[in-house]
Amino acid sequence: MKLPIIRQFYQTQSAENLEKTLEVLEAFTEFRGTTEEDLNVAGELITNICGALEVHSNVNSGMTERDALNGFAQKVLGSIDK
Repeated sequence: MKLPIIRQFYQTQSAENLEKTLEVLEAFTEFRGTTEEDLNVAGELITNICGALEVHSNVNSGMTERDALNGFAQKVLGSIDK
């Protein structure tokens, strides 16, 4: 998870574009020939895209961009600590 990437995805891409990209990446991870390195890269992209989608959702609900980004980061870090 990289907040600068999540911020850029949020600022430059619509939620619809992010959802379509997420579908493609998820399908890619299911290919038989996908290597471990490919999965790691795709997993990082999926995490960043999911973060941008959550930021879109939270901003649409009235949260500021900064608070939405920080909230997502705290959620991820909190789940890692468990």
